This record gives sequence, C-alpha cells and structure tokens, in this order.
Amino acid sequence: MARIVVDVMPKPEILDPQGKAIAAALPRLGLTDFSLVRQGKRFELTVEGPVTDAHLEAARTAAEELLANTVIEEVVRVEALPEDSAAGAAEDA
Repeated sequence: MARIVVDVMPKPEILDPQGKAIAAALPRLGLTDFSLVRQGKRFELTVEGPVTDAHLEAARTAAEELLANTVIEEVVRVEALPEDSAAGAAEDA
C-alpha cells in the first residue's frame, strides 16, 4: 500500500489564532528562533498498489472539493510519500 500526503494551510490573509498561540508559547520553552507559526492540516490517503498519476489527480480533487475550505484555506501540497515511509508508518500502527 502506498500513501499520498495532502497539506492544507490557512490563506496568508486569514488570521491563525492557533498558530499565534503556539508562537507565543515557544519562547516560554526557550525556543526563540521562530518569528511566526502557521498551523495547518495534513491528510494521508492510502491506495492499494503504487501511486499513479490518476491517484494524484483524484487526491487533488478531494483536496479542493472536500479536505480544504477553499474560502479560507489553500492546498499547498499533494504528493506521494516514498514507499519506505509508508511501510514504516504501517508498522507503527
């Protein structure tokens, strides 16, 4: 089985209160190198067999029509994960 990853992020002009809260908490942990945090969503779609161009196109359609609220979010990545990372995750489950 192979996996496709879809990353969705808030559009830049949209406020991100969760990202802002994380950014405020980082210095309290001694992590001061970060000036901005934006929080998004990650989806992993599993397919039987290897990922094909048709699978990727279907994942893009799912991302635009279901996974992202395109009024306030944008799909920033749709790609197949390397086979070894899919095998490792299956073992972790």
